[in-house]
Amino acid sequence: QVRLVESGGGLVQAGGSLRLSCAVSGSIFSINNMGWYRQAPGKQRELVAIIGSGGMTNYADSVKGRFTISRDNAKNTVYLQMNSLKPEDTAIYYCRADFSIGTSRWGQGTQVTVSS
Repeated sequence: QVRLVESGGGLVQAGGSLRLSCAVSGSIFSINNMGWYRQAPGKQRELVAIIGSGGMTNYADSVKGRFTISRDNAKNTVYLQMNSLKPEDTAIYYCRADFSIGTSRWGQGTQVTVSS
C-alpha cells in the first residue's frame, strides 16, 4: 500500500516560516516528479512547486523567492520550506508523487494558516 504522509503544517503569523515534509512509503517503483499543491476554501487546487528526480524545480509565480522545494531521494521525501508567509498562503497543502509506471498518489493534506 503506497502512502504519502505529510507533516509540518500549522498556524503562523504573517512573515513567519513553516517547513512541510512528505514521506512516501510502500512503493517499489521509482518516483519521477514530486510536488506540492494547495487548495484554499472556495478555490481550485493549484500547483505550488514541483521538483523532478534530477532536482529541476518549478514554482508558482505567487511563491517564487519565498518558498523552496527540495527532496531526499534516499528517503523518498519531499520538503517545502515556506518563508515570508502571507495570509493568502492559507490553504490545505497536499503533496503528490508521480511514479515511473505512470501513476500518481496524493497525500491527505496538511493545513497551513497564516494570520495577519
